Amino acid sequence: MADSERVLAGKTALVTGAGRGLGRAFAERLAASGCAVGLHGMREHGPAEYGEGTTLTDAAAEVAEQFGARTVSVLGDLTVREDVERVVATVAEKLGPVDILVHNAGGDIAAAGGKPDPNDAILVKEIDVRAVLERNLLSTILVCQAVATGMQERRLGRIITIGSIAAFRGTGHHAIYATSKAGVVAYTRCLAEQLRDYNVNVNCLAPGDTRTGRFLGTREVPEERLTTAGTLNRIALVDEVARVVDFFAGPLGDFVTGQVLRVDGGSQIWTA
Repeated sequence: MADSERVLAGKTALVTGAGRGLGRAFAERLAASGCAVGLHGMREHGPAEYGEGTTLTDAAAEVAEQFGARTVSVLGDLTVREDVERVVATVAEKLGPVDILVHNAGGDIAAAGGKPDPNDAILVKEIDVRAVLERNLLSTILVCQAVATGMQERRLGRIITIGSIAAFRGTGHHAIYATSKAGVVAYTRCLAEQLRDYNVNVNCLAPGDTRTGRFLGTREVPEERLTTAGTLNRIALVDEVARVVDFFAGPLGDFVTGQVLRVDGGSQIWTA
């Protein structure tokens, strides 16, 4: 990206769940726009789990080299307040106060790993209910709280939460995940209202099916949905979703807050 396009030069971004998939792509987009980027992950070797990299440390180094950006990698459990505060403090110490948060970490993941089984609204185990709600909704609240105070004081900031189109459709399958993402949408709007007077924009990006290593590695995908052109009735490419962060984080999003943008090729064409 040319220097004239580095519209976020001098800003510091924190991307959670940044070792692979959409999180890695968000980090790359922000680095290309001029940000210093903190890449968070739960596990150092998380990027290798679906063949999308090696380690979080390597991911940060690769982003730095490719885009000429300052980066730092930091591990932490974002369902634990002390870890959240340490993650934010580490990024601030190494790169500067967080100007842009992309809270991408989450997923439909059971307490013991993998997907909950059963994974419905009635039989899902309580331990998995708590795990999914904490991983998605509680972590969103804790991370947003950790950066919001500083943004209020500086009267400047962008917060981008990552929802899902699952939030807008009743479903017996992955019901708790859908519920948690509906909570993320509601919290995003509440936070946006509270931060309006402080010039802090808060928005939610809600992807549909996206061609990440984890998505492709955890389900059967019909071949016709793997096409890359000629139809919107397909699985999104990672960059088709990630580039929306350019809008929310950059100058085109200056007067946009409290919004939820579904990036799903029109699989849900109805009002939210």
